[in-house]
Amino acid sequence: MSTQDDEQPIAGHGVIVRAQNGDVIRYDPTGLVMRLSDKVIADIALRLGQPPGQTPPAAATPKPATDIDHLLDGIDAWGITQDGDWLRFTARLPGAQGVRGFRRHIDGGATLGDGPGAVLGILGLGGPRAALATPGAPAFPHHITAPEDDIGAVGMAGIEPAPVTDRLEGLREATHEALVAETILHWQIEKFAPLPLIVTRVETDASASATDLARGLAVTNLLIAAGNLKSAAARMGKRAKILAICLDYALEHVTGDAVAYRDGMLATLRAVEQGLGALGFDRPLFVARFEAGLDPASAGAVLQGQWELAWNHGDHRLIFSSPSYPFARDAYDRPSDDARRRMAELTAAALSDGAGWRCPTLFLAEWEPGAPVIRVTAQADGPLVIDGGGTAGFAVTGAEGIVVEAVTLAADDPQALLVRVSQRAEGLRLTYAAGIPGALRDGWSLDSRTGTPLHRWALPAILPVHEGRHA
Repeated sequence: MSTQDDEQPIAGHGVIVRAQNGDVIRYDPTGLVMRLSDKVIADIALRLGQPPGQTPPAAATPKPATDIDHLLDGIDAWGITQDGDWLRFTARLPGAQGVRGFRRHIDGGATLGDGPGAVLGILGLGGPRAALATPGAPAFPHHITAPEDDIGAVGMAGIEPAPVTDRLEGLREATHEALVAETILHWQIEKFAPLPLIVTRVETDASASATDLARGLAVTNLLIAAGNLKSAAARMGKRAKILAICLDYALEHVTGDAVAYRDGMLATLRAVEQGLGALGFDRPLFVARFEAGLDPASAGAVLQGQWELAWNHGDHRLIFSSPSYPFARDAYDRPSDDARRRMAELTAAALSDGAGWRCPTLFLAEWEPGAPVIRVTAQADGPLVIDGGGTAGFAVTGAEGIVVEAVTLAADDPQALLVRVSQRAEGLRLTYAAGIPGALRDGWSLDSRTGTPLHRWALPAILPVHEGRHA
């Protein structure tokens, strides 16, 4: 029998303050235990904004498994866990991603790829041609998405403001931006790297000049898409990052003024940068494709305007991924499906290099001494390569009957060419890839998934021929 009575303290337990109606402050191995009066409790409730006598709302509890099982009906999923309002699981789903982690909101909606890191955005801006898309979902249907507004990857076409949403959905068609995302994910698979979730959207309008584009509804809707990207990422507890803004606006500029095109595009870049900055994004990388056009007579001003923009874009982060002339097009200047995939691969390659990507760019044409030879100087990321013989895409304008006879690399400069013409004349202009395919590139190459090697071709140019220093 124990000799310890009820008044003898137990080791580690005791009373610090005792009143007539019982213990007020006790201690035990877990710490202090305080007993408060009803009046004190009521006073605390008032200070916290809780009416006396009202029970505080209970913390939200996750839905039981029986309430959410239907969300994964028909999905070969396992390892299911609930993380807040999201179900996270491993599954075998259609697509090139293979067996991988996914997530789905407990309120339903799309099944999304669940990779580490930020939710990435590849957004596009341009004229009606930028809305061209290949029917069918991309190869990674759960990792390449768009805002859930039932519009898909192609935006509002400048008709009305885009809806605001924090939800994402899969794509029914693949725009240039979606194909770029697909290329990036294929490369990630090949190097056993994580697959990010990518949001794509291209916004367009019918602006007839680059100046109108800068203040048009396409820019407004692009910024709404960026806001939707940020909200969707926050809903998943992630940050958002814009990988690139793809620009596709050139042939739509019909004013015939090259300087106006350049200045209008610079205004467009500023408008986008300012809007994204207000949303908390870093200054974006703009990636454009240099459009040569099928008719040099009608596209000359746009070609010259793009050349001006390539040289003079201030501190904007702008690169040209490729000229358009290497790609097969129909009579309406629309690229084929295979050509669009190769364009996307070049855009993805340019993104991987960032501001260091440089297509060879011609900037000076001047007469050599004596013979009717024009020296053309370029800026490139390595020695120039002439792919084939003939005129290599060069021609002359400004005088009747003068033609290009031969094009060779300069022996004294790996980034210069010698263009022999039939005779010398004043007022000549030398054109490259203006309405005809060019054959000038550098040594960079990439194996395309279409089976056609990709090269980094020189940008089109129209250059006045100057008297050389030693002519």
